[in-house]
Amino acid sequence: MSKPLSKLLRREQFAFLARDRSAWGGHLDRVRAFLGEGLQSADPTRPVLILGAGSGLEVPWALAPPDTTGWDGDPWSRLWTAARHRRWPPWVFGDLTGGMAELEATARRAVLEPWSGHHRGLEVAKKRLTGLLPFLAPEPEALRAWIGAHRPGTILAANVMGQVGVVAEKVVETVFGGSPWDPDPEREEPLAEALAAWTARAVEAFLRVLRDSGADLWLVHDRAVVFGEGSLDLGPWEDAWIRHLRTGGPSLEASDALAGVDPFGVLPGKGLDLVRRERWIWPVAPGQRHLIEALAVQRRG
Repeated sequence: MSKPLSKLLRREQFAFLARDRSAWGGHLDRVRAFLGEGLQSADPTRPVLILGAGSGLEVPWALAPPDTTGWDGDPWSRLWTAARHRRWPPWVFGDLTGGMAELEATARRAVLEPWSGHHRGLEVAKKRLTGLLPFLAPEPEALRAWIGAHRPGTILAANVMGQVGVVAEKVVETVFGGSPWDPDPEREEPLAEALAAWTARAVEAFLRVLRDSGADLWLVHDRAVVFGEGSLDLGPWEDAWIRHLRTGGPSLEASDALAGVDPFGVLPGKGLDLVRRERWIWPVAPGQRHLIEALAVQRRG
């Protein structure tokens, strides 16, 4: 992982931990309970892998079997986990998508002239990156190799998938030296559309690796982000998250955190059954609420 990408992930973790968590109690209780159930139900004779282990804020490490490994791209994540839980587990530092470094390098190719090192104009750089993105195919090879070598019986993913698009946007903004996005939401933004398509490919590839792992899966992730001050609640369960929401008052804007990928359409199969599904509202900040989704997928029999 490149140093700029490591620094970016560290800054994102700092920003997350610095937020006001006074309204997060319900969310943290639910995510810890869900992941804790996954840890307690794990086969203690087989390795356990926690993806997106982070600082340990959402992961109840006290319930983790002895042979549990954490995985996070933030270079400080293991230290924070040790400070919070007094535990020093094996750790993997790396990009779960396998594509962030290539995305970063491609963005630099679009921004800088290779013969002079000078910056291209913003619109030219945006067009170049928009044209290059469809040729990128992120594949989580490091994750696939680790799973092949260790054969975990249980894999937990703590808010990994919903962050892929966020980190990808930050990578592009960092290389461009600021936001390249059109401030007018009514205008088409080809670069944003191309990056969303890249995100969808990355999320799908990640889900395929998990599906093929042979492990029980306990996944918690952002399903959508809702902006605005209107009322927000959940109605009767609907597989389509947008129909699950109940809104009122001033208009709200919602974005799909998984770039259109439906985990229900990727995960079941190969001897796996979806045995648990939950959603709840997480009030992250004033005017910003996340729809959280938790899925348990287990091996048949």
